[in-house]
Amino acid sequence: MSRAAAEPTLQPELFAYSFPVRVYYENTDAAGVVYHGEYLKFLERARTEWLRHLGFDHQGLARTHRVALVVTAVAIDFVKPARLDDTIAVGVQLESLGKARCVFAQEIRREDEVLARARVTVACVLAEGMKPAEIPEPLRRKMEAAT
Repeated sequence: MSRAAAEPTLQPELFAYSFPVRVYYENTDAAGVVYHGEYLKFLERARTEWLRHLGFDHQGLARTHRVALVVTAVAIDFVKPARLDDTIAVGVQLESLGKARCVFAQEIRREDEVLARARVTVACVLAEGMKPAEIPEPLRRKMEAAT
């Protein structure tokens, strides 16, 4: 098994994070092809692990800073299908960072093949009331290093 498939990696020169995912039966249709909605789950899982890699997690942000990160927009291009038992790598790269919003460029790959490309917009909101909030300063500092 390749390193990319064995554990998450961080390439500092690009500040791109790659998270390995195995395609299970539950992710596929009757033909063994990954159902389109499952790609959103893979993208979310990789962004969550990227956040953990930076030293933060969703529960900690809610508890300590009283904020949540929510997806507000997704654009995805499906290039080739992922299939049952594939090991795929889900990439995360911070494309832009605003006061309360950020945009991620994400790719899903099987070895050298691009399977899907996505652009995901995430907003920071107050955990109670879901109103826009600034990204907490400690997280912002870590994210700024990524742009």
